[in-house]
Amino acid sequence: MPTVLVVEDQEEIAALINFKLKNSGYNVILAENGKMGLESARINSPDLIILDVMMPVMNGVQTLTALKSDKNLKSIPVIMLTAQSAESAVVEGFHLGADDYITKPFRTKEFVARIGAVLSRYKKTAVA
Repeated sequence: MPTVLVVEDQEEIAALINFKLKNSGYNVILAENGKMGLESARINSPDLIILDVMMPVMNGVQTLTALKSDKNLKSIPVIMLTAQSAESAVVEGFHLGADDYITKPFRTKEFVARIGAVLSRYKKTAVA
């Protein structure tokens, strides 16, 4: 059962993601800001990270940069989750190493499908 770390500061959104992912067969770990998410990633080595962009303490861009510069964490796939839909924000996320980018509000079935697709690509890469 894959483990997904969800780094999201809005309680309602975190609760929705937690519910949907658990019902889809995932273990879920929640963190409410980037600093806590980074610490949790180091402790738990999740299979995938869902990372909100706009958060207090350490935003998603800072967190993604820290994740991708850490030799023990850089191979964990990251899906950015944000209300920012500007092309420049999306492109920045991809340049920093994000594997996918989902804008809020999102459709939950598509959200879960994207997580499965990213995890599937990583499994194939690890085997190859």
